[in-house]
Amino acid sequence: MSLQTLISINEVSKFYQNGFEALNKINLKINKGEIIALLGPNGAGKTTLINIICGIVTASAGNVEIGGFDNVRHYRKTRSMIGIVPQELTLEIFETVFNTVSYTRGLYGKKSNPQYVEKILKDLSLWDKQSNLLNQLSGGMKRRVLIAKALSHEPKILFLDEPTAGVDVELRKDMWRIVNNLRESGVTIILTTHYIEEAEAIADRVGVMNHGELILVEEKNELIKKMGQKKLIVELQSPINSIPSVLQQYNLDLSTDGSKLSYTYDAKSKKTGITSLLQSLRKNKIRLKDLKTEQSSLENIFVNLVKEKKT
Repeated sequence: MSLQTLISINEVSKFYQNGFEALNKINLKINKGEIIALLGPNGAGKTTLINIICGIVTASAGNVEIGGFDNVRHYRKTRSMIGIVPQELTLEIFETVFNTVSYTRGLYGKKSNPQYVEKILKDLSLWDKQSNLLNQLSGGMKRRVLIAKALSHEPKILFLDEPTAGVDVELRKDMWRIVNNLRESGVTIILTTHYIEEAEAIADRVGVMNHGELILVEEKNELIKKMGQKKLIVELQSPINSIPSVLQQYNLDLSTDGSKLSYTYDAKSKKTGITSLLQSLRKNKIRLKDLKTEQSSLENIFVNLVKEKKT
């Protein structure tokens, strides 16, 4: 099945008069019907990028196209295609659930459609709360109302800014189920998150941002494959200058001081190759001082990428 680009971000930069560069030449294609998670520390530029895509902030350079329309020249058209769920719980606390969702729909110029509002509320397990005032709801329920409001005008794209921040694990998993259901209905979802497991659980692709740059965009399954890898660190009794040719088959990495060899293997495989490697080392009279293993994880990949960009 061929992928259809829905959002095209082209060489987007954002800088301010004081010289601060919030974004530096961001390029990203987001496909119709996918879930992409943007990971990054505070100040990485995630929110700025989302605000530019939504037309809330103007880019200093580059452009964004949504459904083939430039989001500046065709602002009303592109903005109507987008729903935003902010991190903050900003709601009219003395309004009912049903009325606040219906009102938001009207703000986008959509005709009244009680049946559609009913469907959204049922999908989000809010129907039994339809007549409740918003100040009577728990934090988790208020977050669901924010999603309902964002979906009220039938957008093709949904932005979720830290959708499960501050909610318990059970509700977090419930929210993941809701997001997956939305994707199945054809909605394209872009979420920012600090929870690595959230990206692992629901994203098709993961983008890592730091210091205004997009430093990685990769398929989630590829990242999981890397997470399944382990690294065997072989500390040598005596440093070596280079890896002997008879050991080339193991794709070893030699530390800069020549005192350690690193061997990456698939932890889930029945044959890791470790026994064969150790036999080859002994056969070639390379004496070992110590052995240890390290688990590769998305967390490690993320931290290392961020560290690399800081140096």
